[in-house]
Amino acid sequence: MGLFEILLLSISLAMDAFAVSIAAGIGSPNAGRRTAATIALFFGGFQTLMPIIGYLAAGAFYGYICHFDHWIAFVLLAFIGGKMIYEAVANDACTARRIDLGLRSLLILALATSIDALAAGVGLTFLCASIWLPAATIGMVTCALCFIGFLFGKRLGCAFGKRMEIAGGVVLVGLGLKILLESLLG
Repeated sequence: MGLFEILLLSISLAMDAFAVSIAAGIGSPNAGRRTAATIALFFGGFQTLMPIIGYLAAGAFYGYICHFDHWIAFVLLAFIGGKMIYEAVANDACTARRIDLGLRSLLILALATSIDALAAGVGLTFLCASIWLPAATIGMVTCALCFIGFLFGKRLGCAFGKRMEIAGGVVLVGLGLKILLESLLG
């Protein structure tokens, strides 16, 4: 697997985490670069570790959850997105909006958006490719995109208020639905 293919894989695997970072930024209008860095490191870290776990498990672990991993991702993302939509409707001011970015929420979001990276690690096993460069690249690309995405979402959230927070929640629910449908139909 060449560097170009690794970069394309990295970007595609980072898209879910990037979208969630934008939504988190929309729901955190008063957060700063430190929060953006925390989110980026959580998502980038999970996106680095999950392919390694998948690679080392060589399909054994993934075989147990592959029949319902899409349901896990869907439920987690739909719940968080639904909560975000509810809070946007319930709150009025930009400063009153909050999205939970505590340790538990970050772990759930990072896990939900990195399940596909686990599968990618399993796939790399069958390509007889080394896991270290792809895993590092996936993590770095995800980290960078999530940092930028959070700051971008934060600006959108304060500029457009409630509508952007609702849109962010819809994106999360949509991502969960996309993951579910791709697995059920594909």
